[in-house]
Amino acid sequence: MTDLLFDLAFWLAAPVWLLMIVAPGRRVTDRVAASPVTVVPVLAVYLALALPVLPELWAAVTDPSRAGFQDLMALDAGAGAIWAQVIAWDLLVGQWMYREARRLRVHPLVMSPLLVATILLAPVGVLLFLALRALRISRDRAAVDAPVARSAAPRGTP
Repeated sequence: MTDLLFDLAFWLAAPVWLLMIVAPGRRVTDRVAASPVTVVPVLAVYLALALPVLPELWAAVTDPSRAGFQDLMALDAGAGAIWAQVIAWDLLVGQWMYREARRLRVHPLVMSPLLVATILLAPVGVLLFLALRALRISRDRAAVDAPVARSAAPRGTP
């Protein structure tokens, strides 16, 4: 049962990722990406895996140590619960990235690889997106400020 739940955590999130990567800008994709409810099924899997190992999970999170997490991860349900938690968190972050990219008008051919990177190695994908976002925001601010700077110049100044 644990193996099934472990796999299910990913497969419940996969359709949302697929929409954001291959169908960006579609009404259904934008609606799905805007909803935090997409993680609820994954969180249900998390609870199904976490409840049987709640004492070990509680010990690992209330007094964190490498050894405590190793003990938790040595349990099938413990590893599965951590996996489901990662899947849910990555999905929420990916949905935020998708919505931010749409707001900033980042082209889907740029965004799709970043979303794939986030699925596979979330910290790498998120860091790359944050760098892109900072550049985009900086560029947009410069574009807005440029006409203001020119209009504020004294007459006769080029």
